[in-house]
Amino acid sequence: MTEKILVIEDNAEMRENICEILRMSGYLLFDAENGKVGVEIALKELPDLILCDIMMPQLDGYSVLNRLSREESTAAIPFIFLTAKADRSDMRKAMDLGADDYITKPFDDLDLSSAVRSRLDKAKRVGAASSKEPLHGMELLLKEVHGLSDITKMSDSSITKKYKKKELIFAEGDDAMGVYFLKSGKVKVYMSHEIGKDLIIQLVHDNEFFGFLPLLQHGKHSASAEVLEDAEIVFYPKADFYKLMDGSYDVLNEVVSLLSNKVKEEQERLMKLAYSSVRKRTAEALLHLKERYEKDLNKPFTMAIARDDLARMVGTATESLIRTLSDFKQEGLITIDGSRITIVEELKLLNLRG
Repeated sequence: MTEKILVIEDNAEMRENICEILRMSGYLLFDAENGKVGVEIALKELPDLILCDIMMPQLDGYSVLNRLSREESTAAIPFIFLTAKADRSDMRKAMDLGADDYITKPFDDLDLSSAVRSRLDKAKRVGAASSKEPLHGMELLLKEVHGLSDITKMSDSSITKKYKKKELIFAEGDDAMGVYFLKSGKVKVYMSHEIGKDLIIQLVHDNEFFGFLPLLQHGKHSASAEVLEDAEIVFYPKADFYKLMDGSYDVLNEVVSLLSNKVKEEQERLMKLAYSSVRKRTAEALLHLKERYEKDLNKPFTMAIARDDLARMVGTATESLIRTLSDFKQEGLITIDGSRITIVEELKLLNLRG
């Protein structure tokens, strides 16, 4: 079967040259002139590999990778960044986000073809290795998050439970008993301060894991988890987790990579909390909600969220948040209907976020 490659590049001449080089090697090519179109084509065509520029209009390369990595159908597709920047921090950011490789422009035909062939061959080897024997327990759980198996094939040791809105899943200080997987709904993970203020540190998306960090430390939960929207959650006992971690270097590597990404995200978030204005942080929170929970890029994002919860995301007093939302409404950036907030001008929020 002919291997499919998607090229996302806003420079028409560069895009055509890349497609021509790879087409001569026998690949089937799809191309997109910006990140938004690229995401749509990727979800529709499910290419075997994606080449993506970093600096693009509408959606930059980092945003493209972030969105595709949240989709089960595209999360495991090899992703190579094309960048004119030779700065090491940009390359590091690309790899931290989960890119498989990067190519610095300008590049010659051989470099391009070699990088593409290498990544496609590696993807085949990984796929072949994962299909040699049935997947069980936690191995199945971790494979599923990368879209490599069917989420319905659960191990016998798992427990599935339905939670109501505002129901507590685990509390700060509880012993860590296992790993949680969110099948549907929404969950917030938050930390409490001694003066009674809470800060939301994570919004859990469906088909994501949470609550597993304390297992690596053999300790207690340092945060609490509460249901934002009626949820169905699968719990896996920690014995499965430890057994798998002891027996698979590949899984250990994947977990370390996942934790590294979360630490990086948290560092960036703390920097914004420390130095950004309430307006910028509120714009960031609204855009983060859209990125987490809206899969249709062309659909206006609407979500019902308590003002207290949104204030905990922003890191400000509820009264300050309400005033900022009122300003955004008057400026035509959002509409408000009770607890429901709809983003009307996403581009202006992006510009405000900076």
